[in-house]
Amino acid sequence: MNLALALLVQAGPWSAAAAAEPLGRSPPQAEAPMIPAPTATVDARYRIGPDDSLEVIVFQVPELSRVVQVDATGEFSLPLVGRIKAAGHTADEVEALLKEKLAGRFLKDPVITVLVKQAVSQRVTVDGAVVKPGVYNLTGPTSLMQALALANGPDARVANVRKVAIFRSVAGERKGEVFDLAKIRDGKATDPQVRADDIIVVESSGVRSFFSYFGSSLTLLTLLTRF
Repeated sequence: MNLALALLVQAGPWSAAAAAEPLGRSPPQAEAPMIPAPTATVDARYRIGPDDSLEVIVFQVPELSRVVQVDATGEFSLPLVGRIKAAGHTADEVEALLKEKLAGRFLKDPVITVLVKQAVSQRVTVDGAVVKPGVYNLTGPTSLMQALALANGPDARVANVRKVAIFRSVAGERKGEVFDLAKIRDGKATDPQVRADDIIVVESSGVRSFFSYFGSSLTLLTLLTRF
C-alpha cells in the first residue's frame, strides 16, 4: 500500500498616580525591590541541548546577567563561573548549578533565574497525510497525539489513522513501529511518547510508501520492531 509523507517533526503598560499626602502623615515606606519574574518560553521540563539560547538573570548583578548560547559540547560560559554543562538539564537544574558555583565565593545568597529563550535542539518531523507537515520543536514530554496536533492533525480527506508510524534511530539503526491512532483516541491503546529526531509518518492513499521513502534496507521486520 502506498503512503504519502508529510513533515512534522517552542503587563501591559502601567502608570502610578502620585497623590499628595496630607500634612502630618508619615511618608510611605519604600517597598523592597521585587525579584523579576519573567515568563518561561518553554515547558519547565524541557531538557536543554546544543544551540539552545538561555537567558541568565542574576538578581542585582547585571554584570552576570546575559543571554548565552549552548555550544556543540552542551556547555556555556559565564564570568566568575566558567564553563557550565547545560545539555541534558532543565532550566531549574542549571539554576541550581549556578547557585552552587556562586554561593559563598562571590555572592552570599544568589538569586538566579534561567530561561530557555530559544529551543532548537529537540525537534520532531511529522510527515505524510497531515494538514501541516513540518519540523517542530519539542518543548517538553510529548506524546504521538500531541506531536500530530503540532501539524494540525491528520488530513481528514486522505489520512489512514490506523497506520501511523514512528521512525527512530536506535544504536545507529533505524527502527519503526506502527500505531493505530483510532484506538489511541478511543483509549484502547497507549499514546506513545515521541523523542527528539523522531520521524512520524501518517499513511495516505497514494504517492509513496514507507519503504520507498526510507529505502529498501528498511525491512518489514525492522518496521514492526518495537523501540
